Amino acid sequence: MDLQARYRVPALTGLLTVVSLALVFGAVLGAIPPSILPAAPATVLGAIPHANAVVSALAIGTIVGGIRAIRRGDVARHRQLMVSSFGLFALFLVLYLYRITLVGPTDFTGPSVVETYFYLPFLAVHILLAILAIPAVYYVLLLAYTYPVSELPSTNHPRAGKLAAGLWLVSFSMGIAVYAMLYLVW
Repeated sequence: MDLQARYRVPALTGLLTVVSLALVFGAVLGAIPPSILPAAPATVLGAIPHANAVVSALAIGTIVGGIRAIRRGDVARHRQLMVSSFGLFALFLVLYLYRITLVGPTDFTGPSVVETYFYLPFLAVHILLAILAIPAVYYVLLLAYTYPVSELPSTNHPRAGKLAAGLWLVSFSMGIAVYAMLYLVW
């Protein structure tokens, strides 16, 4: 355990959150120049949203599995599944940032009334939950990294973990619904 990091968990959480959100908003707003990334064939770029939907579904499975494991008292399995969830999140983020930087956001092609009154509000809630999940996930993972398992119950890890897992699950689920609206329904 890194004792220096233990006392800096809030600061490290803030730093990782700012960097992550800067990358996301930089990509979405076109501030990251596409020329700094290697080009990919259109088929690869077109496959990324579908791959990310699969990654999201896998992440939902690992998060639910991690919750079930800790409820059974299987800390090792919980840790393994939650680290896997974070790995899937990181993979999702890298693929998302790569595609959004090179191609830009995908336009909604459904009816404008659906876009105005359902899709955009739904997307806004999804984005808000994803933004809120990022610091919660970092915080919980940093606590798990910096404290021995025996001390974690006396930290904010159990309470913050429930919040992080809930935000993560809803955000990933809503992301799959956004994917369906963009690529399967319209």
